[in-house]
Amino acid sequence: MPKRTKLALAATVLVTSALASGCGMLDFQKKEEIDPPQDIAYLEDSTETEVTANVETETGDGTVEGTEEGTKEEGTKEEAKEGTEVTKEEEEAEKAKESGEKAGTSQTEIYLIDANGYVVPQTLTLPKAENEAKQALEYMVANGPVSEILPNGFKAVLPADTTINSVDIKEGVATVDFSKEFKEYKAEEETSILEAITWTLTQFDGVKQVKLQIEGTALSEMPVNKTAIPSNASRNMGINTDTSESSDIMNTRPVTVYFMAGDTDNYYYVPVTKRVSNAEGDVEAVLASLIKGPGYATPLVSEFRPDTELLDKPSKKDGVVTLNFNESIYSSFDGEEKIVSEHLLNELVLSLTEQKGIDKVDVQVNGKYDLMKEDGKKLTEPVSRPESLNTGEY
Repeated sequence: MPKRTKLALAATVLVTSALASGCGMLDFQKKEEIDPPQDIAYLEDSTETEVTANVETETGDGTVEGTEEGTKEEGTKEEAKEGTEVTKEEEEAEKAKESGEKAGTSQTEIYLIDANGYVVPQTLTLPKAENEAKQALEYMVANGPVSEILPNGFKAVLPADTTINSVDIKEGVATVDFSKEFKEYKAEEETSILEAITWTLTQFDGVKQVKLQIEGTALSEMPVNKTAIPSNASRNMGINTDTSESSDIMNTRPVTVYFMAGDTDNYYYVPVTKRVSNAEGDVEAVLASLIKGPGYATPLVSEFRPDTELLDKPSKKDGVVTLNFNESIYSSFDGEEKIVSEHLLNELVLSLTEQKGIDKVDVQVNGKYDLMKEDGKKLTEPVSRPESLNTGEY
């Protein structure tokens, strides 16, 4: 039921008989000049407004009687609907507001190079564009539009003055045509450039693989250091590949996990591809890499403690993987504060959702939902991948 508001204005006029002094004639003249006072009640809801007037008049014997006169203003349902209808533009603006975007903009992951030389995704707010994939690459050019919004400590990956002639997406493949300036980079930057292009383009729906061209000529290898370009270049090729722990290509496979870089107040997440044994399952291999950490020789860090363990075999159903950890998953060493850090959760969810068929991660401790997030809320539902990755300034 819609709320109703009642606003009452009451006034009463008492009209008496003419006094012997002759004032009765004066009162009668005033009555003709002034409208009778009314008792008015407004009843409002979404479709109608009722106005009721109580009019007091004088009878022949000098008494006062009240009569009720009412008018009703009624709007049709169609009018009410029109009054509350939300336009498409307003809907888009509201969605943008909820996702942290401004109207007329979109949030896009642009892969840049950090101060340590890692290829790192940064979520930037860009103007709406008809071809978002082409726009993303344009924001990766060294002296391009990214120059005004480049996060501290990061640099663009594509050579200055490179023009993105076109990005055509068809049947899951994004074909990029660069201008000749694309060749103007240092040999040691080649692998990072190929990874950054591939991972930037494969964020978009419908893009699984990438092909490169220069002025219409297809590339089978990169132009400077002759790094081979797979015919189906995809995220399977890895990013920031670390082979320090295993060089056995035959009996290992790549998995990508996320560690952290930066300082304590401004961490950001870095994808690293490691090679793991073919004998390990995907989930077990990811967790083993996270728990082992990035290695002491790197500037990367992890929130996982080395004594973190799974108590049960991971289970997967309908895109959700369920993990039952020991108490080492907690932030505190004594386990009294049953809090799991936001950074650890992000490392875990980002890493596992890179695996095919995993959309969410369900976290338990000793078989129970006995943990809290840093904001004080209990963690009782599966966690999805963050919509925006690395949005801060460093």
